[in-house]
Amino acid sequence: MQTPTDDFIEIREAVRHICTRFPDSYWRNHDQAHEFPYEFYSAMAQGGWIGLALPTEYGGGGAGITEASVLLEEVAASGAAMNGASAIHLSIFGMNPVVKHGSPEMRKTYLPRVASGELHVAFGVTEPDAGTNTAAITTRAERRGDRYYVYGQKVWTTKATLCEKVLLLVRTSAPRPGHSSTDGLTLLLADLQLPQFVTIRPIPKAGRNAVVSCEVRYDGLPVHVSDRVGEEGLGFQYLLDGINPERILVAAEAVGIGRVALRRAVRYARERIVFDRPIGQNQGISFPLAKAHAELRAAELAIRDASWHYDAGLPCGEQANIAKYLAAEAGYRAADQAVQTHGGFGYACEYDVERYWREARIMRIAPISQEMVLNYLAEHQLGIPRGYARFEHPASRRADGESHDQRKA
Repeated sequence: MQTPTDDFIEIREAVRHICTRFPDSYWRNHDQAHEFPYEFYSAMAQGGWIGLALPTEYGGGGAGITEASVLLEEVAASGAAMNGASAIHLSIFGMNPVVKHGSPEMRKTYLPRVASGELHVAFGVTEPDAGTNTAAITTRAERRGDRYYVYGQKVWTTKATLCEKVLLLVRTSAPRPGHSSTDGLTLLLADLQLPQFVTIRPIPKAGRNAVVSCEVRYDGLPVHVSDRVGEEGLGFQYLLDGINPERILVAAEAVGIGRVALRRAVRYARERIVFDRPIGQNQGISFPLAKAHAELRAAELAIRDASWHYDAGLPCGEQANIAKYLAAEAGYRAADQAVQTHGGFGYACEYDVERYWREARIMRIAPISQEMVLNYLAEHQLGIPRGYARFEHPASRRADGESHDQRKA
């Protein structure tokens, strides 16, 4: 297993140095105002961190998911939490399908702009009636000549109001007989800011309000064939190249939120005097905080294991899912205990732990629910028959023996 090296220490220190310019008040104010953190985003872009994991030939840093996970953990742990991490993480991993399957012209046109921070790209996959059953999406693209025309609806599209492009999963044909139910899904890198074809509506939500999440409706959006990622009908397979990295990076963000929440709780436990002594001297306060520390450390080790497997080119479905599960639980429990430690003040915005708590909660739902992770582990690691119906994918077996279902589950 990979252990922290001087390079990782340098990453942590450099990111912390940038993040010190953006205190809790910055994130609190941007969250309350529903305002994107442009100053933070620009600082990270100028530091070269946006393109950390993109290939060097396109202006990126050429680093792996391990380095990216360290970066995003430190961003979250600075107090930026999900508002900071979500502002940049789609640029870090979201273009992986383009890196691996895009045409040379597509990579040359778009990746340098992503690496520099100039180009924001959204991710359009989730639909209101499909949920985790991606094969059931109904957004369609009809090809006429050298263009596709997109019709349908997506939800939870992050940063849709800010993004020039969207990596959009659409159905271009029904599955062919004898093929996977995900056959016929195509990945397009479409223009997003075309109001005559695209309607974007922010979704009111409990937290992470500095980074907007949107419902997006497409009514005949034209997309040139040159902006198709790879071959028509294979988009789901290409999409999978971003799923395990996403789970690993979200896990790192959850640990980061847990770290900052625990740090604030410990400080309060030391300073808050009740009955003539610090409340941290009470085991009812200190033991839950110690337990939170242990759980966060264990989750961090699971993340390192998962990212090492991914960067080594090894199957990592089990490791990525376990890291996501453990980190989401540990991060949320640390944030919840931080609120409890602060008592009534934990519910007050000025102490910020309520913000960490709100943002840590989403990690147990997205990008995959804890229950679906357990479904995956029970079926694929323990060999227990699944307790829910879903499509089989007989044609999507990878050469390394890991099925697409295993990666997606």
